[in-house]
Amino acid sequence: MSSPSFPAGTRLLALAMLTGVPIALAGCGTATQAMHTVRVPVRSPCIVALPARPLFATQTLMPDASDGEKVLAIARDLPLHLKYESALEAAMVACL
Repeated sequence: MSSPSFPAGTRLLALAMLTGVPIALAGCGTATQAMHTVRVPVRSPCIVALPARPLFATQTLMPDASDGEKVLAIARDLPLHLKYESALEAAMVACL
């Protein structure tokens, strides 16, 4: 039996196709690197500073103060207390 004879150009083309196909397929397997932005939460303090605690009139009362003096001190403290309380609540809301 004799082997079939192919023209020289056909053999060269067949050899190029056999070696070129794996190289071409290898090029398809590589992917381009894409940039992705990843956002990572970072812990930071939610309160820069606490509001200063006011000096309440009830704290300066003498132990033997009369009932009238105590009631007046509580009445003077109410607006201060409400203002301080609202400042504390505003600071806490900043953390949520």
